[in-house]
Amino acid sequence: MFTEKLHILLAEDDKDDRLFFKEAFDAIKIDHTLTMVEDGFELMEYLNTVKVLPHIVFLDINMPGKSGLQCLKEIRGDNSLSDISIAIYSTSASDSNVEDAFILGANVYIRKPKNFAQLKKVIADVIHINWQYVTDGLNRENFMISY
Repeated sequence: MFTEKLHILLAEDDKDDRLFFKEAFDAIKIDHTLTMVEDGFELMEYLNTVKVLPHIVFLDINMPGKSGLQCLKEIRGDNSLSDISIAIYSTSASDSNVEDAFILGANVYIRKPKNFAQLKKVIADVIHINWQYVTDGLNRENFMISY
């Protein structure tokens, strides 16, 4: 659990999904800042210019221009960004996407929930993950969260 104000970054190209995520996160009632970007280019620009990095990035895979997997690869390849916790957040749950995200170093893979209650639960679950354990003992058995 985070003892300071939680800084979340959502990289999501769909406006309705961004609004849905914001409403669910606000409903959890945890002290947080939520920053949202619309594509991979905007995500990488933000991460490379911001003074304080986010605690967790919720990263959509299917974004125009630069995909979430391309961003994940760049983040994990940059020593100044490599410690950020990455939660892949996608409608796709294809075996190849899950495998690629795992290999590229995502901490967790979330299949986007279909309703508000499930989204609130998955966000709360991700917030309460022991990130040190996930980073040190990444395990395919607990890598994907799906509701």
